[in-house]
Amino acid sequence: MKKRIDFDAAAALVKDGMTIMVGGFLGCGAPEGLIDKLVEKNVKDLTIIANDTSFVDKGVGKLVANGQVKRVLASHIGTNKETGRQMTEGIIDVELIPQGTLAERIRAGGAGLGGVLTPIGIGTVVEEGKQKLTVEGVEYLLETALKADVALIGGSVVDEKGNITYNKTTQNMNPLMATAAEVVIVEAGTIVPVGDIDPHAVVTPGLFVTHIVEGA
Repeated sequence: MKKRIDFDAAAALVKDGMTIMVGGFLGCGAPEGLIDKLVEKNVKDLTIIANDTSFVDKGVGKLVANGQVKRVLASHIGTNKETGRQMTEGIIDVELIPQGTLAERIRAGGAGLGGVLTPIGIGTVVEEGKQKLTVEGVEYLLETALKADVALIGGSVVDEKGNITYNKTTQNMNPLMATAAEVVIVEAGTIVPVGDIDPHAVVTPGLFVTHIVEGA
């Protein structure tokens, strides 16, 4: 199956009310072209799973600033004053998740697990409303797995089958998210023929990737 599509076709796969994962850390490794296309399309009521909400004018922060998000699950929002404002005013719901726990919940979703056990958050507000289990005398929180309708990820070099390599820290969250969504769209910095990428350099195998768009 040919995986390459254009930005309009990719954006058409994201519908109002969907849950989407977006890769990157403070915008580094984020699929900026796909995000810009969603801003242009003005899809609404999104639930965003991301490491953070970046900045007002960068990464998923642009979706928040444009009023397209109803819920955010992230490890921090402090660099985006618009996320903080909308949270305090009750416009969006924000679930803050310790960064390691967030990564593990996404990994669990991709691995078909129900969740993970972690001691992080015991005795704090993080444990509110969550099941606690004791294993060999140690108390843990059960953190449920996270999955999404669509994952939007950024890849540095991608071949035509969707095999992905990442440049240094652009890898942030992208490989995990590529395993945990029904539809995975990668925005490629460069697209190359199959065989041009050393198999040992592949981080995300093409079997996880549904569609490829060529970025700037």
